[in-house]
Amino acid sequence: MKGNLFDTHFHLDLQKSKELAINVIEQNKIYTIAVTNLPPLFEKLNSNVKSKYVRIALGFHPELIGQYQKYIPDMWRLLPDVKYVGEVGLDLKTNKESRKLQISFFEELISRCNEIGGKVLSVHSRMAASEVVSIIGEQFNGKIILHWYSGSKQIQLNAINIGCYFSVNYAMLNSESGEKIVKNIPNDRILIETDSPFIPINGQVINQLSNINKTIENLALLMDLKFDELKNMLWKNFESILKT
Repeated sequence: MKGNLFDTHFHLDLQKSKELAINVIEQNKIYTIAVTNLPPLFEKLNSNVKSKYVRIALGFHPELIGQYQKYIPDMWRLLPDVKYVGEVGLDLKTNKESRKLQISFFEELISRCNEIGGKVLSVHSRMAASEVVSIIGEQFNGKIILHWYSGSKQIQLNAINIGCYFSVNYAMLNSESGEKIVKNIPNDRILIETDSPFIPINGQVINQLSNINKTIENLALLMDLKFDELKNMLWKNFESILKT
């Protein structure tokens, strides 16, 4: 089924075939936020991909901050001219040694985005949900999408109260903890993502369209909604992001 399809967190530059991925996007009209992990990767992808359905996001993955500090000035140089920012955030599970640098970078990023206004951020918050939500604050001048949220219920409620959206993927819908998190998301704050190519389905990395449809099917079951009813609801939520 075509139309009203989107993906808020897709790693286009990490696909085995970018050309094939773009063909799937074009043929099925999948509005895609293609996140990147470093500023030079953003620049390369942004210069090579021209599609009405793809928006390249300027990213700096928190796991890479310590190793690639030299690219931080490039982030600030490029930031004023982009609407979509991601993947950014904090990861305090495997990168504790870069904790201070991650936090200072994310604080500056939020401050700069607040000052400019109108940006859409896809935010990573592994073992750092409390810090992320605190740094974002109550009056963020843009839209925040919490990518693959895995924090506590209380922090999730705090995130909801400050206006955050949540992007849900197939893996979240196939774990007990993930289902609990999804059930707490208000209907008007839920979005979908594939995080492709990082989430296999039945042991295989399937194409973006199949991943999206499987995710919507499972989400519809969890929410006790019909597929098309949920699909339309999700699209309205995505439209609210686009209008930022």
